[in-house]
Amino acid sequence: MLHLFDRNTTESVTAGHPDKVCDQISDAVLDACLEQDPKSRVAIETFGSHGTLVIGGEVTTSADVDFEEIGRRVYRDIGYNNDLRVLVTVAAQSPDIAMGVDREGAGDQGIMYGYATDETPEYLPLGVVLAHTLARNLEKLRRDNVLTWLRPDGKTQVTIAKGPKILTALTSTQHAEDVSQENIRAGLIEHLFQPTLGNIDDVEVLVNPTGKFVIGGFTADAGLTGRKIMVDTYGGLISHGGGCFSGKDPTKVDRSAAYMCRFVAKNLVANGYGKKVLVSVAYAIGRAEPVMVEAFNEEGANLADVVLKHYDFRPRAIIERLDLRRPIYRETAAYGHFGVAGRPWENIEDI
Repeated sequence: MLHLFDRNTTESVTAGHPDKVCDQISDAVLDACLEQDPKSRVAIETFGSHGTLVIGGEVTTSADVDFEEIGRRVYRDIGYNNDLRVLVTVAAQSPDIAMGVDREGAGDQGIMYGYATDETPEYLPLGVVLAHTLARNLEKLRRDNVLTWLRPDGKTQVTIAKGPKILTALTSTQHAEDVSQENIRAGLIEHLFQPTLGNIDDVEVLVNPTGKFVIGGFTADAGLTGRKIMVDTYGGLISHGGGCFSGKDPTKVDRSAAYMCRFVAKNLVANGYGKKVLVSVAYAIGRAEPVMVEAFNEEGANLADVVLKHYDFRPRAIIERLDLRRPIYRETAAYGHFGVAGRPWENIEDI
């Protein structure tokens, strides 16, 4: 299950990518609800397209939330200043779903995965770390006005061969109209690629392969919550159950159980149970006990007994162990949910 390819490619996107704008708005709504009512149940989807922002979904909360104001504020904070038409269509959670959650069962069926590897200090694959670092640094160059022609939308990608050896590094970045692609490439090599990757003499560096990227964000492309699930997790190198994270409160096991799987996998690696560990769990809607818990290391050793001895995967137990009813989620909605110090599912404990 932990097959290693001869080469692997991973990507990231900036906070200004239209899908990530939607993720951040959805999680900002979640945070606003949790800040006032920690037991809020939230399932928010955001859609943006060509001057229009739609915020929809279901909530059960005592919080007084201005959905439109949150959407506009996050959009401006990210760096966009064009006007938006905002439509809000948010209803109460279905009583059929609430009935199962009220009994502290899972908010949905599904499969979740968690992974950790000792190849980086972040316990993540090297390509994932580098792609996110490039994307974070690209945004920092814009916010710090180091490269004044940068605009919010952008992507990064890294291809690595065994060794490890970086083969290709790519950035597509939105930019001002009046800057040449030659200046963009030179500026990014000096301020982004070399500081982030080190010696790039043998690296194929690709910058704006289409040749132009002036129009970005919702003006260029639609955005939708939950459409960057591989960027959010392990870069496509590890299986994904298919459920996104953003806009969902922790009773939704798509989010909380995936965080728990990462927490367990990281702690198994940190405590010497393997160099690479994959953890998987599955649920039935309304039922607290998972229908499956599995864990393996790179040698194929089954670690399920160790996991079940030390970790409780019932939704309420996960929420309590990781303290997930706090407004901590908007910050997770860009540059990956894993590998960032201070997040509770990244803590290391003795097993």
